[in-house]
Amino acid sequence: MDAERISIAENCLHAAHDGSLSFPEIVGRLITAGFEGYTVDYRRNTQTFYLPDGDSVMLDMQPSDGNVAPAFNASEIERLVRWAQANPADYSYVAFSEKAKAAGCAGYLVSFLGRRVVYFGRTAETHVEHFPN
Repeated sequence: MDAERISIAENCLHAAHDGSLSFPEIVGRLITAGFEGYTVDYRRNTQTFYLPDGDSVMLDMQPSDGNVAPAFNASEIERLVRWAQANPADYSYVAFSEKAKAAGCAGYLVSFLGRRVVYFGRTAETHVEHFPN
């Protein structure tokens, strides 16, 4: 992967953690750079960005507190997504990640092509969220 795309991926990753870009802004920048999606792995604290040709780059994420709970709570994940979408004053990606892990979320796959996010637990249970129109 070329250095420019790696830099864009790194900037988007950092912007999510420091709150300087919203999810829609991050998605827009990644799509413009040619990415088709990414995966967040809370157990490895990594984020992998994918190009359509199969190339990818894995970046280390800032670890969030807590471990991934054994049981996956899809309704809590849905509530957390709504909280993130509302973007209230108490929202941060770090807090979202900590709460998602406590709800048993081991990670999630963002598909720009499918316009959805698939959240998954340790036992491969899933919750799917479609991008808002």
